Amino acid sequence: MQCSGMWAVAAALVICLMRVHTEPLVAENTHLLTSEKHKIVLNQGMKDPPRDCFGMLMVSGGQARDGVYLIQPDEYPILAYCAMQEGGWTVVQHITVNGTVDFDRTWVEYKQGFGTLTGDHWLGNEHLHHLTRGPGRYRLGIKLVDEDGVTKTGEYDPVMVEDERSGFRLRLGLFQGSALDALTQDTENYLHDNQRFTTKDRDNDNYFQNCAKLEFQGVAGGGWWYDACAGANLNRRNVIYWQKDCNKEHLCKYAWMMVKPSDTVKVVHTGDCKKDEL
Repeated sequence: MQCSGMWAVAAALVICLMRVHTEPLVAENTHLLTSEKHKIVLNQGMKDPPRDCFGMLMVSGGQARDGVYLIQPDEYPILAYCAMQEGGWTVVQHITVNGTVDFDRTWVEYKQGFGTLTGDHWLGNEHLHHLTRGPGRYRLGIKLVDEDGVTKTGEYDPVMVEDERSGFRLRLGLFQGSALDALTQDTENYLHDNQRFTTKDRDNDNYFQNCAKLEFQGVAGGGWWYDACAGANLNRRNVIYWQKDCNKEHLCKYAWMMVKPSDTVKVVHTGDCKKDEL
């Protein structure tokens, strides 16, 4: 199948999206970018943004690059960082151990999102709910990098975060990956699947104290889907927890959480563009 015409159109579309910076941002979460960084939104001005980063990758014919995009999982568009080179994942969390972004936040802050999309941030529980409720199934991706640069990953398929009335309860399916399953396996009497979200000002966990307030070396735990309390917690700023993969003894430097539609194919752009490979 000849594809030169298709890829030319896709490339032109990407160039067009990258150059449109004339219309004001209409995203609900512009607070996740400083004003001087609004110009880095790669599809700013796009009239009908796709509902997630994978949709943006498909619209671009597989040509979109990593960066910040407008997406529209619900009535209003939002900004999100898209990991395009990894297959069009929508990044919902990124943390650097001992970074400058404070993850000890309130319920409203975790609902609306905080931090900076180009660095450490939480996209927001409300947006995570709209992304994962469909239509269609979504999966959750986890990426962990330790101090030696060793990377471990895992996926839960499907994933759904319920609405605020349900406490943004986390629902997870089957796990696969090189990392341990720290959310659905009750190996240390901590089961994060089916738990409601807890913050320092809203205690929904199963412990007699508020798990989000418990400190390690003077730093509170941050918001999370706690049990009593945690075998995994990617929102603790001074130590990333993921059972034996990341803890006080085996330190991890970075962590990411991402979502993506479950039923996807990877578009491979061949150098000579003689055919499309799926």
